[in-house]
Amino acid sequence: MDAVKGIVPPMATPLLDDDTLDLEGIENLIEHMINGGVNGIFILGTTGEGPSLSHTLRTALIRHVCERARGRVPILAGLIESSFKEAVVMAEAARESGVHAVVITPPFYFNIEQDELYGFVRQLIREISLPAYLYNNPALTGVYYEPETAARLLNLPEVLGIKDSSGNMVYFNQLLNLSGLPGVTFLVGPEQLLLESLSIGGTGGVPGGANLFPRWYVNIYDAAMKGDLEKARSYHEKVMKLSETVYSGKGYGSGNVINGIKYVLKAMNICNDYSARPLLKVSGEKAEMIDGFLNSVGNDNGE
Repeated sequence: MDAVKGIVPPMATPLLDDDTLDLEGIENLIEHMINGGVNGIFILGTTGEGPSLSHTLRTALIRHVCERARGRVPILAGLIESSFKEAVVMAEAARESGVHAVVITPPFYFNIEQDELYGFVRQLIREISLPAYLYNNPALTGVYYEPETAARLLNLPEVLGIKDSSGNMVYFNQLLNLSGLPGVTFLVGPEQLLLESLSIGGTGGVPGGANLFPRWYVNIYDAAMKGDLEKARSYHEKVMKLSETVYSGKGYGSGNVINGIKYVLKAMNICNDYSARPLLKVSGEKAEMIDGFLNSVGNDNGE
């Protein structure tokens, strides 16, 4: 199975409440992203609030997304689990629904060593019947795939690539230099680094803003692949303005990104803006900032 390259949005999870999916919103959002030219969809990641959702709701989301995507783009499903057995159960549910691959975060809470991390992921891959991507997000998991560990795992035929959300471009360069594997995909998480990562050999990105303006990110990727840096930079500037407003808030908490994305999705009449606890909706001040940004953007959807 070929690795996914290009723009793979980390899909926000439309919710009506903590335990009810917004099914109409899910369908609207999938159509919005696919019509925007994305190369895949990643569900149950950070932007998708995966850790906040019950296992029952996660399984239902996987099924609904696969049914509505109808095979038009690959679906990647996050495995954010510290329990080995729960990870296996979720992977099996994903396989039954038609998921393309799972995306494996390191098990969190315990401060594990790299040989323990390698053993966990290697054994998990042996137990499941789906290809896998690695997901490096040390700020949230407290554990990261050291370059040597990532390279060992990327050498396994079942591992198709890695999504790096560390924001550390030195680390990203190390990944590129250590693996040297044809066909392996290297996806960057922070969209502010998408263009930079593509310029040094990255093969795509998982940008939260592609929930909102997918064509902007597709244009960056396509232009970078064609060597049209002027066009790529013009859309990079738009992405930077989006991140400065939609993701604004105290610090750089995950909630700032998620509630901003959901506020815009509601403003676009795509889905409800409910976020699962403990996350909150945007403040009035932030809403005003986002409204100003949306007014400045107007009908610029990148077409």
